[in-house]
Amino acid sequence: MYYRTSARAVGGRNGRTATLDGSLDVKLNRPKELGGVGGEGNPEQLFAAGYAACFVSAMQFVASRGGPKVQEDASVTATVGIGPRSEGGFGLTVALAVSLPRLDRAEAKTLVAKAHEVCPNSNAIRNSIDVDLSAI
Repeated sequence: MYYRTSARAVGGRNGRTATLDGSLDVKLNRPKELGGVGGEGNPEQLFAAGYAACFVSAMQFVASRGGPKVQEDASVTATVGIGPRSEGGFGLTVALAVSLPRLDRAEAKTLVAKAHEVCPNSNAIRNSIDVDLSAI
């Protein structure tokens, strides 16, 4: 294990979550679409932000192993949705829009596919949440 962290949430979607070391502290608000008041801070936003950052790092890792160079203007926009599942309960949807403006389309698609294989978030949800990948 290279790194481990712990966070505690109190009050659910209308509460607060923070890492135990105090480096992250977020007030949470239930989205209007889920019956709340809306505003900043909900689990889907946190997941989207973390996944986007993790995926950029995964592309950089692939590049360090001989893949195409990832320029500083490379970015990932993660879109996370929540809704009911046909089996009951709730499920997530995820789309990653990867911008690699300095790579040709074939190189970008190859890099994105390889990053999806090594990204810890991709691996954590593989076979449970379909991820729509696009290289733009």
